[in-house]
Amino acid sequence: MKRPILYHPDPRLKKACSAVDDVSDDLRSLAKDMLATMYDAPGVGLAAPQVGVLRRVVVLDCVKEEGETPRPLVMFNPQVVAASDALNTYEEGCLSLPDQFADVTRPAEVEVEWMDENGKPCREVMDGLWATCVQHEIDHLDGKLFIDYLKPLRRQMITRKMVKFKRELARG
Repeated sequence: MKRPILYHPDPRLKKACSAVDDVSDDLRSLAKDMLATMYDAPGVGLAAPQVGVLRRVVVLDCVKEEGETPRPLVMFNPQVVAASDALNTYEEGCLSLPDQFADVTRPAEVEVEWMDENGKPCREVMDGLWATCVQHEIDHLDGKLFIDYLKPLRRQMITRKMVKFKRELARG
């Protein structure tokens, strides 16, 4: 089931999320809904707080080439355990900030640990778009948005655009 995505500024997007102790059927259902929401948007990643759930859950699928097999990843309690000194700069966007983009510099390669939908521990080294995306989504779990990496003036400008966007949405 597709869920509504929260738009910045929403106080829930700035809150740190609680850890998942046990992967329940409710959380598996949440992850399934999040994947459906992400694909529909369309996006390459989505964190639980973006759908109003303050738990440490993210979904990703950075396979974007036509005809390539999708690779949906569901992560409970994801965390970066190692990061490269080498950096990459990507133009990032966010489903909670539609039509807003900015260059963000992050480690080019990260090693990530998480639990899968069966509660099994997983670990993977990610680079390229996958590395950027997983770091962006983990930031959401800590109440941080990609615009928090920008200079204050740019961040305020984007926030003002989002306030206007939300006002227009509310008017219908």
